[in-house]
Amino acid sequence: MFKKGSKINSIFTGSCPKCQNESMYEDKNPLHLTKVLKMNETCSHCGLKYQIEPSFFYGAMYVSYALNVAVGIVAFIVSFVFLGASISQSFIAIIITLIVLFPFVLRLSRNLYINMFISYDPKAGQK
Repeated sequence: MFKKGSKINSIFTGSCPKCQNESMYEDKNPLHLTKVLKMNETCSHCGLKYQIEPSFFYGAMYVSYALNVAVGIVAFIVSFVFLGASISQSFIAIIITLIVLFPFVLRLSRNLYINMFISYDPKAGQK
């Protein structure tokens, strides 16, 4: 499932969607908040330009919105239904969860978005 060549591998590792040989990001750690969205311009292995067109990753905001809604719903269900918290405590749990997961959701949304447009090519970067 997470083997090289699957979109899931590229999405969760942040690797190049075309060759999956290197990270798209300058810093692999999403917890370095000042560098969370700093990306390499191209893949050094296959030459894929990540910024396909100007402002390409603005579309990832829609993916980020959907992911944040899903995370918020899960946080609410866990806190309200399973932990028995009140409504106000559940909304505080949602806010805290979204703040903690913010850098991961940002990267995941970019990874999902670029993988919608670029497919894996096992021959990419070979000479």
